Amino acid sequence: MEQKKRQSNAMRAAKLWTGAILAAFLAAAAVYVALLDAEKNMLQSYEKTEVFVAAKEIPAGEVVTEENCAVYFSAEAMDAAVVPETAILTLEEVNGLIARTPIEKGVVLTAGMFQPLDEVTAGMKEPVVAGFRADDLCQVVGGVLRAGDLIHVYSSEEEQGTFLIWENVYVQQVFDSKGTAIPNEDQATAAQRINVFLDKEDVEDFYSRLDQGTLRVVKVWRTPGRS
Repeated sequence: MEQKKRQSNAMRAAKLWTGAILAAFLAAAAVYVALLDAEKNMLQSYEKTEVFVAAKEIPAGEVVTEENCAVYFSAEAMDAAVVPETAILTLEEVNGLIARTPIEKGVVLTAGMFQPLDEVTAGMKEPVVAGFRADDLCQVVGGVLRAGDLIHVYSSEEEQGTFLIWENVYVQQVFDSKGTAIPNEDQATAAQRINVFLDKEDVEDFYSRLDQGTLRVVKVWRTPGRS
């Protein structure tokens, strides 16, 4: 009888010991999983993503080309957790696009900072580039003109006075007296020749008024940070 009692106690002790070992194993497994999860989160926190930042100030209206990418864009690694969803990750994303507003040096570049040419010519049936000399206008006011600027074109006539003909005309490019394109960062050289986007159906009227010497150009002031 005593022997059976001892055997029963031994079996009970063995079961308790087995349960304790199993519980310890489960607890260890839970701690291990928690540590793995914590390590994963820590690694994610330090994960790096390559983005592009402005290597120097990008002027408003600057067209991104393969040639100027090396000048205006610099690849940098930054914490993936703080990378904007619309960050520029490849230069192909912005090639041929236009800077909406001035972009300061060091700023992480995002898609919203650029616009396609289609937006500039939206609403035109057949967009064309029309060129004219500053001397052809009876007056040019509003500061230095550069690619990407918007201008209002007025006609000033004796009988009808001054009135608006075309508004928010996009300046495609400007040139100096030698015919050399003036870069946007040059804010000192006066533009002698200006190219603008016009609808083809307006070109004849534009040059007719230009020949009459009745056109005036006013530069549209755009608040920094707004398109």
